[in-house]
Amino acid sequence: MLSIDALREYGADVEDGLTRCFGSEEFYLKLVDMIKEEKSFGLLKEALEQHDLDAAFEAAHALKGVTANLSLTPILNPAMEITEHLRQREEMDYEPLLKEILEQKEKLDNIINE
Repeated sequence: MLSIDALREYGADVEDGLTRCFGSEEFYLKLVDMIKEEKSFGLLKEALEQHDLDAAFEAAHALKGVTANLSLTPILNPAMEITEHLRQREEMDYEPLLKEILEQKEKLDNIINE
């Protein structure tokens, strides 16, 4: 079950997230629950598969914003890193960062769906 304690164990900066949500646990948990529908994950994967660095940057930047606002550190950290590489349009292997982002989202989805 999605809870503050489960998010804390996951590695989210719950205190920061709650501050952003005016201290409302209910509001914070509702927003975190909505991340399972976030389209930026799929858009990032698709764009990288197509080697469209511009679209990948847009998706990564959006993902960074969403995860930063929710203080979801396990996704935020690789999202920040991939965003900066994409901002520079670096030709590199993005697969390890994408894999980390998607694995962390899957872990979060499992917490949400328990």
